[in-house]
Amino acid sequence: MKQFSCGAVVPGCTATFSAETEDELLGQVAAHAKADHGMETVPDEVVEQVKQKIVTV
Repeated sequence: MKQFSCGAVVPGCTATFSAETEDELLGQVAAHAKADHGMETVPDEVVEQVKQKIVTV
């Protein structure tokens, strides 16, 4: 199981996500970035920051 806390990249955001695979997790994070942070697309550098903060639980 993979897990990511948005606050690790966006200070103050309390959203957390879990999924079986990194791809599923990144899909959830992208939807959250669009809905809650107004990001129509997630820049590659942000995707890399997210990937660095994903943990296996």
